[in-house]
Amino acid sequence: MRVAVTGAAGRIGRRLMPGLAEAGHDVRGIDVVRPHEPWADRVVVADLATDDAALTDVLTGVEAVVHLAAIAGESDFGAALDSHVGLTHRVLEGARRLNVGRIVYASSNHAVGFTPRESMVPIGTRVRPDTFYGFGKAAAEALCSLYHDRHGLSIACLRIGSFRQRPSTRRELSTWLSVGDAIRLVDACVTSSDLGFAVVYGISNNARAWWDLAPGRAIGYHPVDDAERWAAEIEATPPSEVDEHDGRHVGGAFARRGV
Repeated sequence: MRVAVTGAAGRIGRRLMPGLAEAGHDVRGIDVVRPHEPWADRVVVADLATDDAALTDVLTGVEAVVHLAAIAGESDFGAALDSHVGLTHRVLEGARRLNVGRIVYASSNHAVGFTPRESMVPIGTRVRPDTFYGFGKAAAEALCSLYHDRHGLSIACLRIGSFRQRPSTRRELSTWLSVGDAIRLVDACVTSSDLGFAVVYGISNNARAWWDLAPGRAIGYHPVDDAERWAAEIEATPPSEVDEHDGRHVGGAFARRGV
């Protein structure tokens, strides 16, 4: 498929651009900086928040857009609204206008971060953001739902866990998302024959996972990597206060009252 990636030079975008191309897709991207990668000529360098012409250029003729562009961490309320809700609205509106029928939105586990940790957290748990970052992601998920219901766009919201080369903490033994599985997840969303509207936890096939992967498997996501490979090394160090905070809520240490 012809796929556009916003935030193409970011931490996930840099992996996703070549990964989707290797999976057979025709990929183009947009970012405020040009990546130092062999595929840099596939990236439009522009500010997605203000450049209407660049947004139109990158979305014209594509069949799906993977929306990654956003502030990748906590900010103040206004910045969260602009980065997560405002920017997502621009992408959704551009997709609607240019007949791009499929959106893959990079949400976050922090949209439900204040949910107490359980043995298996269902995808239907109520929205409980742990930060303005999580609030922005939750609000953008709601906006995606509106565009699905009102305009018929097929949309997947990915509540991404801990995207790392490898896990490094006890929490990440449950929440890790490998590079390979991130590519598999987005590829499944792009190619699913019956996407509709889906909210999916973005984690690997971790033996200790406590987020329900059934919605992802329903659209063809079959992760293969497992954080358990590093369990003995990680657990060789005694648990710390950070580990204790990490284990209380879905959002880990982000979910601290009064912080």
